[in-house]
Amino acid sequence: MARLQAGAIRLNRQWSMLEETVGAALATMQRTLAGRPVKVRVLSNLPLLRLDAVLMERLFANLLENAAKYTPPATPIDISAIEEGEGNTRAVRVFIDDGLGVPTNAQSRLFDKFTRGEKESAQPGIGLGLAIYRAIVEAHSGQIGVANREDENGRIVGARFWFTLPAAETPPADLLHEDNTAAEGNDDA
Repeated sequence: MARLQAGAIRLNRQWSMLEETVGAALATMQRTLAGRPVKVRVLSNLPLLRLDAVLMERLFANLLENAAKYTPPATPIDISAIEEGEGNTRAVRVFIDDGLGVPTNAQSRLFDKFTRGEKESAQPGIGLGLAIYRAIVEAHSGQIGVANREDENGRIVGARFWFTLPAAETPPADLLHEDNTAAEGNDDA
């Protein structure tokens, strides 16, 4: 956490498809998510993103682990992503919806260090996970947050964690294959 905040960790950014990163995280979390329906709606036509795939896979895996840890068994988890904005303000917004809400008074500080959603939780932890996730997203020049999802009657039906990743850049033409995926390679970013 301290190394991330101090900028001491150098991101290994490469052009990546978000759906591959999500797939890798789901494979890693297969046992943890057993018995939970997981729906993924990440379109293959989203732009390639310059990201550290290892850190992003860890971010997804940890958010999924939290969803499994803080919701009853068999609670569905939905993962989706959309492109938003135009030109230099384009971003991909990722959503992870799960079955419990977040106390309204905790939403603004949930990503602070040593903060937990419930003060007296039976779940182990010291409240650093979401702060680390925020540091990873911010190192990628993105934002992260959480809100409650409500039904038509205004009743809270779950939490929606979200984060954005910039998509304003486009990969150099020589990195693209004809099938519109990034070529293998390393960059110096």
